Amino acid sequence: MTEVAKDLQDAESELDGPSLWRQRDFMLLWSGQTVSEMGSAVTQIALPLVAVVALKASTFEVGLLTAATTAAFAVIALPAGALVDRGSKRSIMIACDILRLLIIGSVPVAGSLGTLTLMQLYIVAITAGVCTVFFDVSYQSYVPSLIRAEYRMDANGKLGATQAFAQLGGPSLGGGLAAAFGAAGAMTADAISYVVSVVSIFGIRTREEPRPARRADETLRSQIADGLRFVVQHKILRRVVACTGTANLFSGMSSALAMIFLIRVLHVRPALTGLLMAGSAIGGIAGGVFAGRLAKKIGSARIIWVSMLVFSAPQVIAAAAWRGWGVLLFPLGWGIAYFAGMVYNVAQLSYRQSVTPPELMGRMNAAVRWVVWGTLPIGSILGGVLGTLIGVRPTLWLAFIGSWAAGWFVFFSPLRHMRNVPQPASAPAPGVTR
Repeated sequence: MTEVAKDLQDAESELDGPSLWRQRDFMLLWSGQTVSEMGSAVTQIALPLVAVVALKASTFEVGLLTAATTAAFAVIALPAGALVDRGSKRSIMIACDILRLLIIGSVPVAGSLGTLTLMQLYIVAITAGVCTVFFDVSYQSYVPSLIRAEYRMDANGKLGATQAFAQLGGPSLGGGLAAAFGAAGAMTADAISYVVSVVSIFGIRTREEPRPARRADETLRSQIADGLRFVVQHKILRRVVACTGTANLFSGMSSALAMIFLIRVLHVRPALTGLLMAGSAIGGIAGGVFAGRLAKKIGSARIIWVSMLVFSAPQVIAAAAWRGWGVLLFPLGWGIAYFAGMVYNVAQLSYRQSVTPPELMGRMNAAVRWVVWGTLPIGSILGGVLGTLIGVRPTLWLAFIGSWAAGWFVFFSPLRHMRNVPQPASAPAPGVTR
């Protein structure tokens, strides 16, 4: 058993009741997503590598490609949330995985035939992004139906640690596969991972609660409005959204320039870029493993702003990296950002799940994602533009400082006077019937 697994089990033993390690449906979901996240991490490295190395894309074109991967959140997240609340979240997740298998799989096929173009990469990024929107909104809304409220912080921490572990192993695996089979061929691993995800979701026995009957006058537009209204009128949720959206804007800038910075500024060999990115993901794993413990010591509500303003402050050292041994500052700073971001995400997601009525869960998650993921493509494009105009390194300084400063949104909110997250909402939201 790995040290990470032992830490997770130690944390579990502090809780009363059955361990998440013995809850079959959660373990199926978790194991399937572990493989799927690993595959996605390979594509995260391989896709820009195809553009930079194989297709000789410019800095702006790489920024545009990065923006295309998240553009769907700005366009369809809101209607996706309403549709998720109407349908079976489990079925939607399965359908999205099958579609992503076909979409991502088209890249290695085209690469082997010598017909791969930058336009195809844009189309793949956009269409896979659409599927990711529906999957992620369903996924975040599905977890509360499997896990009791008192275990959600721990469950979200485990799922978050999985994502970070994928960032640790995925990039190095992606770099190795790219070196062996080419960047396009490396994406085959991601396509296969969706098969594993589909099988694991099929095996889940727990079924969702019956959906509440819709009002006669309830339309898709009114359902979308209900979700937006709930988030906007909630005095803490809107601050959380502002914080996350701003942090993601600047994160989009740094993510768009990471490969350019490593390859063209620090002169790191393409095969080693994955190793450096993987090293930084150790911080994310630590954040997922210790998020629950830190929340107990600091407070499950207080940790939201502490993680942003205290834990993430040293991340700026990544922009100071230089050629030679100085390149290690990049994964160190990036790892600090991963750690703080993981603790923050686990805490704020658990808070959202606790204060949102079940019948609004999909629309709440979609409304939040619409904003916080909608800023990512803007940040990616902005990173490409500023990287061209003022240079890659100055843009990275701006990106890391801006990401840290986003924490002031949640500091100047009622969260500052709260220690712990309130109990889950049980009453229906205004204008919504059970």
